[in-house]
Amino acid sequence: MESFYNIVSKESLIYLGVSLLVLIILYWSTSVVLKRLGKNPKYLLPKSAFKRLAFPLILIFVSVLLRLKALREILSLEDAGFWFRKASTILFIFAMAWVMIALIKIIKKVVVSNYDIGEIDNLKARKVYTQFTILERIFIFIIVLLGIAFTLMSFEEIREVGISIFASAGVAGIIIGFSAQQFIGTILAGIQIAIAQPIKLDDVVIVEGEWGRIEEITLTYVVVSIWDKRRLIVPTPYFINQPFQNWTKTSSELMGTVFLYVDYNVPFDKIREEQTRILKNTDLWDGKVNVVQVTDTKPNYVEIRTLVSAKDSPTAWDLRVHVREKLIVYLQENYPESIARTTRLTVERKDNHDEK
Repeated sequence: MESFYNIVSKESLIYLGVSLLVLIILYWSTSVVLKRLGKNPKYLLPKSAFKRLAFPLILIFVSVLLRLKALREILSLEDAGFWFRKASTILFIFAMAWVMIALIKIIKKVVVSNYDIGEIDNLKARKVYTQFTILERIFIFIIVLLGIAFTLMSFEEIREVGISIFASAGVAGIIIGFSAQQFIGTILAGIQIAIAQPIKLDDVVIVEGEWGRIEEITLTYVVVSIWDKRRLIVPTPYFINQPFQNWTKTSSELMGTVFLYVDYNVPFDKIREEQTRILKNTDLWDGKVNVVQVTDTKPNYVEIRTLVSAKDSPTAWDLRVHVREKLIVYLQENYPESIARTTRLTVERKDNHDEK
């Protein structure tokens, strides 16, 4: 009998040793491949790629070892086979979910690194960054959800309870579905924003009368950074169901308007000449749009609209303020009579007693 146990122990040790050697070779070869891909200009994986994957890969190998009968024989725990297999299954599911999340983050980092969101004309970079940020969160949410589901379903008792519940609770499921309708709609709105992109990160928008930039986009809400440092938290379905202004939907370039209200005798050509001079003497103008138009007439004044363009919305705002101020100063100094005024006439009355 002793010789039999010795043979079993030796066979188990050999089997376990070979398994460990195979796993070590697989781990080493994976590290070599990832590091070489990181040095290859065609792939150029981030340096942290292997570090992200190292620990979950080790957990996968450990889960495989827990499955080995040889390990249980060496530890004299043959009766605990069920618990070893169960621990192996749960550990494998957890490690695989971790690997998939790490791969998603690595892919996002590789793709986004090819685009500079800090550039002036960063429309394409913002598109890619927005899509990958939202899709990353969607995939992570799905992976975590599936990981929890697979873990629970690995228990026979829970699986049987789940099947019986699904078989006998159709009405309850419908009720829960209606209850979760808003949550599901919010998640779908987040997915739709990632695909259709009505907004992107760093877009300039006007939401609920507030001017700001899109600072963060999640599956359930969007953070708008208001110009005065406040944060407006908006549910994602708002950008699907409600109208809003997006000033940088197709380009970061923006046109600005300046309105002047002047008298009928104002020399329009002189205003055009002055605006051209003002624009040529400032770095705020991008050199593309310079228009002066008479857009409306009233009994007491004429409405003049000037159009100017700038590289982005903050610059456009500064340019509008600059042009408005300089044109008003020009009118004050050269054509003060052309500034629209409301004349008040004071009539002095005398009653009959005073006249007598």
